[in-house]
Amino acid sequence: MAPPVATDTAIIEDRPAYSTKNTAFVDKLDDVLEDYEGNYRFAPIEEAQVSRAMIKRYFNMMYERAVSDVVIVGAGSAGLSCAYRLATERPDLKVTILEANVAPGGGAWLGGQLMTPMVVRKPADRFLRELGIPYEDEGNFVVVKHAALFTSTILSRVLALPNVVLMNATAVEDLIIRTDFQGRQRVAGVVTNWTLVALNHDTQSCMDPNTITAPVIISATGHDGPMGAFSAKRLVSAGLLKELGNMRGLDMNRAEPAIVNGTREVTPGLILTGMELSEHDGSNRMGPTFGAMMASGIKAAKEAIRILDSSQIVDGKVVG
Repeated sequence: MAPPVATDTAIIEDRPAYSTKNTAFVDKLDDVLEDYEGNYRFAPIEEAQVSRAMIKRYFNMMYERAVSDVVIVGAGSAGLSCAYRLATERPDLKVTILEANVAPGGGAWLGGQLMTPMVVRKPADRFLRELGIPYEDEGNFVVVKHAALFTSTILSRVLALPNVVLMNATAVEDLIIRTDFQGRQRVAGVVTNWTLVALNHDTQSCMDPNTITAPVIISATGHDGPMGAFSAKRLVSAGLLKELGNMRGLDMNRAEPAIVNGTREVTPGLILTGMELSEHDGSNRMGPTFGAMMASGIKAAKEAIRILDSSQIVDGKVVG
């Protein structure tokens, strides 16, 4: 016997319950149909509903995260690894990630020279297993078949966490630096703008930024580049660091442990992680091997927790 044919009056069983005040809309839901033979029909919507759905959520998020527990600047491999570890170990913390690019992930979408495999030296392969990412074992290192497999996996894991928000296409234009309770200069937040605005300050008149206050800022903006090593450079121009150490030439065996072991609070309130640290400290570059990025991000998360647990914080400010 032939299977029954779907009719135009097919109804989705698990449709959401809408207000009975909008009876016309509820009635029209009876016409929703998933049919790939030429009769697919969507639930009706008004253009204003789309705008309001986005605006309400985005600006409510901005309002709520104007005071955050931790701000992570840069959503590359180090920043995302940091966010994952921090937010999973401390679900009570409001973790806010800012990424200047439209697409988060930094340089972790590819391996070296636009090739796709990702090389990760042991013992950082343990983090891949934690995330459930398959790889080929080559002895002292492992190879993920495509770097995007790591990046897309950790992005999805991070964004699914209820205490994490990501604002991409959002640039950090400056740091909030104030005198703390001990009379020291402390990084106490970030100055933000939409990236397209930040890139056009020379073409338009005054377009002022916004701010986010937080007791801990973790900067993972990478080595020198168009927006790289931003926080390290700003420390120099703000007089909190005499000069940059400047990244040295490539040496994988020296570079990776130097980055992981050197991950720390470089000035009160500011932790540097990943390759930005190489510009601050003058350590070697590592090139297309990613274990140190993951491990440095994990260490940055531990440093952030240490600072938060040893500080008295009121309204996002360290007061004791």
